[in-house]
Amino acid sequence: MTDGLDEARKVIAGIPILSNAGEPQRLGGLTNLVFRIGDYCLRIPGKGTEEYIDRANEAVAAKEAARAGVSPEMLHFDPETGVMVTRFIEGAATMTAEGFKARDGAPARAGEAFRRLHLSGAQFPFRFELFSMIDDYLGILSTKNVALPDGYHDVVKEAEAVRKALAANPVPLAACHCDPLCENFLDTDERMWIVDWEYSGMNDPMWDLGDLSVEGGFDAAQDEEMLTAYFGGEASPHDRGRMVIYKAMCDLLWTLWGLIQLANDNPADDFRVYADGRFARCKALMATPDFAGHLKAVGG
Repeated sequence: MTDGLDEARKVIAGIPILSNAGEPQRLGGLTNLVFRIGDYCLRIPGKGTEEYIDRANEAVAAKEAARAGVSPEMLHFDPETGVMVTRFIEGAATMTAEGFKARDGAPARAGEAFRRLHLSGAQFPFRFELFSMIDDYLGILSTKNVALPDGYHDVVKEAEAVRKALAANPVPLAACHCDPLCENFLDTDERMWIVDWEYSGMNDPMWDLGDLSVEGGFDAAQDEEMLTAYFGGEASPHDRGRMVIYKAMCDLLWTLWGLIQLANDNPADDFRVYADGRFARCKALMATPDFAGHLKAVGG
């Protein structure tokens, strides 16, 4: 991972609120460059992200999420470059899968943050539509020299059963994060903050919970803790079923995202391994008897 400090200094020079904030410190980022500068956090978009990220949508979503009290205040946004500055949350730990296991109550705090966001009444400009996004990503990949995992199109066809089950009992859409990587959560032990609204949109709220469960490698107890905090009690079979279904569907979608990173020569990870691993996990879950039961609960 390159430190990107020279690039950060050039960007900082053009943002007045950062002019006397101090030297940038690299924080990480899988596709973007993220830095702390004093009391501020600077995000510089990564190479190729303009192919699939709508920066105007992201700006609205980040403002609305801050208003809902789940994301830090946005202080600067350049719609041309996607450069963003937000408040730095002092004393917050950037989460990881290990952090969600080790920090007592972390899954519950994430569930509470999702509930606050989903019930906020916020309206995001983009509608996150799983199957349309799969088609869009396949279109991008058709222009690149990257091979899909064997059998990918067959699994997309199998997922038609998911599409039909979800359509049989549609739920009201809510403002959702849609890309809940563990590293997009900042935990103070008292509350969980969520950052990075690049993929956000109006969506089935259970997508957020299912996707975080996958990203964090949650076990059954962690799933229950998150669901109980979110619903204030036990989840219904319909809600639980949608969460499990989305565990498989997020892997089906993010497999393609990983291949786009591979095609764009993103050095942050081995994206061939990433994509193949996600696809294998998707197929394994869809093949279980439990998955069929959840599909029935959703569509029945």
